[in-house]
Amino acid sequence: MPKLFLSKTRKTELLAANLSRVFLPDTVARRALFALLLAFAAGAQPPQGAVQVKAGLDRLSVLGSVLMIAAHPDDENTALLAYCARGRHYRTGYLSLTRGEGGQNLIGSEQGDLMGVIRTQELLAARRLDGAEQYFTRAIDFGFSKTAEETLGKWGRDKVLADVVFTIRKFQPDVIVLRFSGTPRDGHGHHQSSAILGKEAFTAAADPRRFPEQLQHVQPWQAKRLLWNAFSFTRAMEQEAAAVPNRLEIDTGEYNSLLGLSYGEIAGMSRSLHRSQGMGAAERKGPMKNYLTLVAGEAAQTDLMDGVDTSWKRIPGGEQVEALLAQGRQQFELERPQTALPSLNMARTLMARIRHPWAAAKAREADELIAQTAGLWLDANAMRYFVSPGREIKVSLTAINRSSAPVSLTAVDLEGFDRMHEVTVPETPLHYNQPLTREISIRVPDAWPLTQPYWLIKPHAGTLYSVEGYQLLSAPEAPPILRARFRLRVMGADLELIREVSHRWVDPVRGELRRPLVVAPPVAVEFSERSVLFAGKAPRKVELQVRAINEPVKGEASLQAPDGWKVNPASVPFHLMEEGEMAALVFEVTPPEKAAKAVLRAEVRMGAATAASGVHMIQYDHIPPQTLFPPAQASLVRADVRTLATHAGYVMGAGDEVPAALRQLGVRVSLLSADDLARGDLTVYDAIVTGVRAYNTRKDLRANQEHLMDYVAKGGTLVVQYNVLEGGFLGGNPHLLDRIGPYPMKISRDRISSEEAPMSAIRADHPLLQAPNRISAADFEGWVQERGLYFASEWDAKYQPVWRTSDPGEKPLEGGTLYARHGQGVYIFTALSWFRQLPAGVPGAYRIFANLLSAGKLAQ
Repeated sequence: MPKLFLSKTRKTELLAANLSRVFLPDTVARRALFALLLAFAAGAQPPQGAVQVKAGLDRLSVLGSVLMIAAHPDDENTALLAYCARGRHYRTGYLSLTRGEGGQNLIGSEQGDLMGVIRTQELLAARRLDGAEQYFTRAIDFGFSKTAEETLGKWGRDKVLADVVFTIRKFQPDVIVLRFSGTPRDGHGHHQSSAILGKEAFTAAADPRRFPEQLQHVQPWQAKRLLWNAFSFTRAMEQEAAAVPNRLEIDTGEYNSLLGLSYGEIAGMSRSLHRSQGMGAAERKGPMKNYLTLVAGEAAQTDLMDGVDTSWKRIPGGEQVEALLAQGRQQFELERPQTALPSLNMARTLMARIRHPWAAAKAREADELIAQTAGLWLDANAMRYFVSPGREIKVSLTAINRSSAPVSLTAVDLEGFDRMHEVTVPETPLHYNQPLTREISIRVPDAWPLTQPYWLIKPHAGTLYSVEGYQLLSAPEAPPILRARFRLRVMGADLELIREVSHRWVDPVRGELRRPLVVAPPVAVEFSERSVLFAGKAPRKVELQVRAINEPVKGEASLQAPDGWKVNPASVPFHLMEEGEMAALVFEVTPPEKAAKAVLRAEVRMGAATAASGVHMIQYDHIPPQTLFPPAQASLVRADVRTLATHAGYVMGAGDEVPAALRQLGVRVSLLSADDLARGDLTVYDAIVTGVRAYNTRKDLRANQEHLMDYVAKGGTLVVQYNVLEGGFLGGNPHLLDRIGPYPMKISRDRISSEEAPMSAIRADHPLLQAPNRISAADFEGWVQERGLYFASEWDAKYQPVWRTSDPGEKPLEGGTLYARHGQGVYIFTALSWFRQLPAGVPGAYRIFANLLSAGKLAQ
């Protein structure tokens, strides 16, 4: 094919045309390529190619920054983030005050801290698509809050404000964008608080008298302006935002010809990575108007960056850098990106001489861009994904030059475990497409701590994480435990590139994958059951599972119980002969005579070494695998509980741990399949329970509703847990839940967010409160996070509401639990949060739910 000589404009058009017409014939292919180009896996080589080089050259020339602030994962405006980061090439960040620990989980059973780990990784995956950076405060999402006063009171206003101020001082944004208004219009108290704190932090960050202890690490910073990006969940809200005078209007539906996508399409892909929240979004084409209104600072007349010099001229000595980068963009050739290297190298040299935060940040970008332009592939691969203290891990280091540019590897170091590990490599030319590989074994110090999310290393301080110092404060996650520093010479210019040491493997279905390297204990120690219920005075067998992580091991295990509880025997020996082998060790635990709740802890001794942690793997296709090492402990619950049900069917929905809790009651639990619901003999079950969001997620459940109602009519008990009201800004079918019971009812978004809200019986003699366990106010003590959510708001007269409750200062709600006779059986709708209370070992929750399961038998 003859070489074409094209103008720069024509080259860009050709590149876009090639991407959109040749490589992107349909939506699926285009999404796959976009993911390949932009959403590289955590710890992997940044994507390469002409598109990346062209975008990198453009970004290197822009010195502007935008920080968005909101409360949770999925609160961010992904279209605006993509517009700023991918379109305008600003350094763009999103500060989420929390990690979303209080949210529900649509894809699994994780809750609380584990939910926060998942949503942190979902945010990082989204940022890899839309191009922004991710930050957090120490605040914990403690569940739905109805007022800013409650939220700020629980968090501690000044503590979270300090974190917001620190992030602003560290990021140094030219423009700050609030996602919420700071008024009751925002709904959730966390939403309101994010804007309230953002407004105060805008001024406080510039005041050296505010939080002066931070000034050893960051400097005061005054952003140019503070804007509110009015959200529009309804058409009325959209009209309200459009009517605000002196607003700034941005069309995030603009099409980026280089990427072959609009920012609205990128936003849809990015937002859809919040899978745990069911946030799949459309990839919108056409206009997407966003409105920004001034909150504080200097008004913008026509552009987000009015009055801000976003060129290299904003810093002393930057004019020459700008000229060289412009020259590099002129030299760039579509089929030979390395033609831009001479100018890029000279610009990088000048950046290193300028003492300014922008110059330092751009120098790091330039190093990566030089590597991309030269087609360099650098990899640090651990032979396995885990290593224990005192053991060695083998690391393979590889460098490949996939261009014609002259490149030499001058040195490689491994950085980690509080030291540098030098790899002996004489200066070696990297010949075209020929891998250069070296291997090194690294020993982990004997007392090195296990790898944990840094915010979970210490117990919570109320509703804040305990994070010491400022090194990691606001960071989404800790740095890799081991990093490789490659030193190279590219066309005579020296640069240094850092790659995370991770484990790369090939999955037979999904192909090549990566996961972080972690320091793990030699053995995993965990109880087979998270909570153990003692429904009477009799002792119970408790099983402790001990598994060899990476080598044969022997020792003995023991349990530590508080006063009043007895454990026999004192210890049990084990000998695991090979990696992965597991032993189930059985102890007998005797409870006290009276009701009590306690924590049972386990420890194993292997000579002088000890271990007291389990291994919890979080694995979903859309995020990197996460490995946590929770303490080896279980909740002990001594409560007088009786149930008349012996066999229950369970229709799993989005995922929860209720079946395991029901087994603690002595109930045999069978998980019901689609075939069971359609053709099975349901009369073999004393009760059937539908899991959280089961009607939202199980089409087979909705399709076989008549079969379930027939089961109830014949004498069965059906207990329906909460489901999410669809429709509105959430999308979906607003009529999905119209017929989840034998008689009409309407589900609302009503909830009781206070876990201490009083629960008053509407009828003291109601059968659900009488037998087999007599229920009192004491059974609602010790609940966690909330009472319930998505209550019924209207119901047929055949339903009997059981409890009346209210959040402070609000009207009472009665739609949390509804009881109805249907034929010979009983139907119960209950929106109380059993999925939180039962796994948490709340004694009263067991007693009440035992009555729900027994309702049909009592009615006969």
